[in-house]
Amino acid sequence: MTAPRTAALLIHGLGGTQFDLGSMHKTLRRAGIDTHTLTLPGHGRTPEDLVDVRAEHWLEAVRSKYREVMEQYEVVHVIGMCMGSLLALALCAQERHERGRLVALAPPIYIDGWATPWYSRARHLLYWIPLLPKRMRVDEDEPFGIKNALVRSIVKAKFARGDNFHYRWVPLACIREVDRLRRIVKRAASALRCETLVLHAREDELTSLKSAYFLHERVERSEVIVLENSYHLICVDNDREVVAKSVLRFLDLTADSAAEPATVQDVPMSESDMRDLVERYLSAMAAQRFEAALPLFASDVVWEQRGEGALARTFEGRSGLVELFSSLIERSDGSFAFRSFGEPAFDGQTAVVEARYIASRGGRAFEGRARQTFVLRNGRIARVVHAPHDVTADAAFWASEVEWARDPLRSGSTDEVMSEELAALRGDALERRFSSAQASVKTLASRPSRETQLKLYAYFKQATQGDAPVGRPSAIDPVARAKHAAWAQLAGMAANEARRHYVLIAQRLSAECVA
Repeated sequence: MTAPRTAALLIHGLGGTQFDLGSMHKTLRRAGIDTHTLTLPGHGRTPEDLVDVRAEHWLEAVRSKYREVMEQYEVVHVIGMCMGSLLALALCAQERHERGRLVALAPPIYIDGWATPWYSRARHLLYWIPLLPKRMRVDEDEPFGIKNALVRSIVKAKFARGDNFHYRWVPLACIREVDRLRRIVKRAASALRCETLVLHAREDELTSLKSAYFLHERVERSEVIVLENSYHLICVDNDREVVAKSVLRFLDLTADSAAEPATVQDVPMSESDMRDLVERYLSAMAAQRFEAALPLFASDVVWEQRGEGALARTFEGRSGLVELFSSLIERSDGSFAFRSFGEPAFDGQTAVVEARYIASRGGRAFEGRARQTFVLRNGRIARVVHAPHDVTADAAFWASEVEWARDPLRSGSTDEVMSEELAALRGDALERRFSSAQASVKTLASRPSRETQLKLYAYFKQATQGDAPVGRPSAIDPVARAKHAAWAQLAGMAANEARRHYVLIAQRLSAECVA
């Protein structure tokens, strides 16, 4: 029996483009699904074009494209992101869509996320002031809907260069039309008859999980997946692979069917082509233009990060590189940068270059050196081996805050060895030493580093309150979240053991002040 011809209609968000949906187009096409999209009215040129656009214009454009695609295929799935998901929901309700499924990605039924200012509700009053909605601008600010530090830096770089991938601002009149769309969807949701998947991030800064639960309650055949490591733009953020796999599963496709096609034949590169490829990589990385560097790698690239610690492992595919570079940026508070590269040496289809990089965190500066070896194939970088010169120093600097909190002996001091006397302390004697340590910490001449403060906090809480609560603090309070993460890593540690570790750190701090 011949499989029905199947397509997917993808709808981008407000002020956006296909970038909003990340690699969803490519993922679906690899799985055998034809993809269709449209540029919504007012989009693709300048934000001023949105001033006179009404919600009805967007709906009519989507409806026209939908009917065009429906004439060509037996099955059509509808997928929308952000405002595009509102349009997808309204479309499927009004058209009584049943020849396919519906995917709503981060639908803003409510605009009440953690980054939404308390005064945002006042916009409904501003709508009534003559001409103001057309003249007032609503800027796109950090975090740009993205939790991943690397992707966010790429977006900032694109904005700085003026790349036309997303509007930097939209007129208030446009937000008014989104609010009208929200009301349309609220009224129409219960009329949906197609199977519906809602994917929503728990930490969405624009719209809370209340939006997902609203749809789940009103759409008869619905499923909700909550994402734990993204903000609003879930198709390009940390959970992008979870999103892709969830959509494939929902559409009765498999991840295997969406795999990158295997390369049929390796084509040797000329020396000039290899030199040009390596030079473009070095130039992009030196300028912190990760968005320019990533396309230079093969889709199945393998990056071997040698050394010790959490980052010393193999990263596969471009998504693996995003994970690696993101970790470097996050663990250095955004300071990681390649300082310089040596002259590359070529041998066959391999290139070797010396790299120097810098980073800082918690008041500590670090400069590392490594040898990078590249295997070049078919016009792309197919494999990278990154080998630090000083493995121990490299691993110590890049250790995460959680790793430091778990083991105080990782702080780099060879004198931090628990004495037999301290290890043997029990009962009142240990409690007195613990209390004395707390007092000494409060009277230190200089403030401990951020890592040390986290360790002290974690051991104190574990000693006095036991295991950390399951629920994490709000994403709007990153300090509280870092403290909770350090504390949670000590789960199961006995109170007396935590007291001893606290005392050990306090002893080291006091000794440093005396010295």
